[in-house]
Amino acid sequence: METSSVSSATTIGTTSRKALISSDFNMFLKLMTTQMKNQDPLNPIDSSDYATQLATFSGVEQQMKSNDLLTALSSQMSVLGMSQLAAWVGQEARAEAPVWMDGDPVTLALSPSSAGDKATLVTRNAKGAVVAREEVPTTSGPYQWLGADASGNPLPEGLYTLTVESSLDGEVVATTPVESYARIMEARNGTGGTTLILEGGVEVSADKIKALRVPG
Repeated sequence: METSSVSSATTIGTTSRKALISSDFNMFLKLMTTQMKNQDPLNPIDSSDYATQLATFSGVEQQMKSNDLLTALSSQMSVLGMSQLAAWVGQEARAEAPVWMDGDPVTLALSPSSAGDKATLVTRNAKGAVVAREEVPTTSGPYQWLGADASGNPLPEGLYTLTVESSLDGEVVATTPVESYARIMEARNGTGGTTLILEGGVEVSADKIKALRVPG
């Protein structure tokens, strides 16, 4: 349905432009004829001036046709892009974004700083308050986050922001963001590019996705 609407809109726009070109060309010929009739017989207009005017109008006409072709091509590329992205829906994308926790384990991609000898996963709720801290491996790699608070109790369902604090001799030397996997629920195409909607309503630009995988 969207493809049909885009095609119809493009056709209408092209038709109106052709009508405008035809109308303008007729007006141009009338003006040129009037100009020839009213020129000074003792000082007639040079024929090269007419050629220049015709060439100018022809150039404008060709530019408008080129714009029509570019508009049609852009519309087709947009539809093609959405059809390709349709295959992404339902898969799990890895990105640096807030994590949706509903009780199921979430796969994280940790990247602690090599300058530290200890790494701590820090969990903040939607209000920015720290609700949990847990020690994690100091090496980069996948990590299953169970979503528990400091007492080991499950966190309430919601969005959480995760970071990794790397420390050396008890002093924090670096704080790094955490990438996580989440299911893609929707793909939207807009003026700013394609946006993917993840679980929990998290919006991520398609160019920010680092990896894709099949759920399970």
